[in-house]
Amino acid sequence: MSTTADIRSAYTLKSPSHNARLTEVGRGTPMGELLRRYWHPVGLSSDAVDTPRPVKILGEELILFRDGQGRAGLVYPRCCHRGTTLYYGKVEERGIRCCYHGWLFDVEGHCLEMPCEPNPTGPQCQRVRQPWYPVEERYGLVFAYLGPPERKPVLPRYECLEVMEPGEFVEADDSSIGSGGIVIAPCNWLQHFENVVDPYHVPILHGTFSGPQFVEQMAAFPKVKFEYGGQGVKSTSIRPGPDGKRFRRVTEAVVPTLRVVPNPRVAQYGMVESIGWTLPIDDTHYRIYVAGRVREKGELAKFKSRYNGKAWAELTAAEHQKFPGDVEAQVGQGPITFHSEEHLMSSDQGVSMLRILLQKQIDIVASGGDPLGVTFDEAEAYVRFDAGQYLDEASA
Repeated sequence: MSTTADIRSAYTLKSPSHNARLTEVGRGTPMGELLRRYWHPVGLSSDAVDTPRPVKILGEELILFRDGQGRAGLVYPRCCHRGTTLYYGKVEERGIRCCYHGWLFDVEGHCLEMPCEPNPTGPQCQRVRQPWYPVEERYGLVFAYLGPPERKPVLPRYECLEVMEPGEFVEADDSSIGSGGIVIAPCNWLQHFENVVDPYHVPILHGTFSGPQFVEQMAAFPKVKFEYGGQGVKSTSIRPGPDGKRFRRVTEAVVPTLRVVPNPRVAQYGMVESIGWTLPIDDTHYRIYVAGRVREKGELAKFKSRYNGKAWAELTAAEHQKFPGDVEAQVGQGPITFHSEEHLMSSDQGVSMLRILLQKQIDIVASGGDPLGVTFDEAEAYVRFDAGQYLDEASA
């Protein structure tokens, strides 16, 4: 006979909690300090223009612009003179000018002019500097480094974006391809990043539950192997392929936030064609910047998921409930999921391995070291992935 103690009622639940070390990204937090040892995309190159653009990354509000000499700049929004925002500033040939008293700053925060002073370009300009962050442009994206200046690494290059077939070029996209359809997701970045090494959700969420959303091969339940790769966690999924061959799909979650995922909607075989950076905007919002090899402009946008034959934004509330995808599943975990209420199983091995890897990198940074993937040598900053989709002989 059951007793009261055998019955698990919701009434008995303890106050839930999240793993703050892994999820919170502000300056001074363990994860925030880890993430600040890497470069992150803060916008498309086309976003850096002669009109100040507000951006938010790792909980920090910043201003992105491009001066008249073509240099991109990323500065703290409060003018170091009297604190008004540079959002209302004027971008000029040499930098950005504050609307309040006209102080002019270059892309590295140097004060060039103080128009209200007797000597506008005098030595007093050397006594102040607008807070700023270094930026570099690559693959159609503007990357920023928000960490300690003395530990600034080399901005990596990636083989899958460097080695191209004739007619291919690299295109960048800011619409969060891979998120499931939403541009800025109202949940913690890790809820999406962990999804990269969770292949078992594919035949459930994207198959039997919401109807086939990818190519036919993806509908089969895979045999999966998880392992640590060079800079992250790798999952290899094996499914039946055409003509008796074996369909081998390799995805990687690479530190700090890279989702290296072959396009599941295209039966294309070979090296992964794109990289997505899962950018934590703050603790409860993220977006994805993508760079990929394409043959025609706008091709990346075709990678977006469709549900019931529609784009995510076109679904009604009833259709979102009937045909849920990654957005619904991940945002449905809450702004920051309650890790205290989880019950991880064997199919969650990739998620567990990723969390362990991130914890180790946090500890390395806390002890004064440099985390995985950080290098200060241009020759070593060339990254190769195993990710891709391949057809092997069945006996392979």
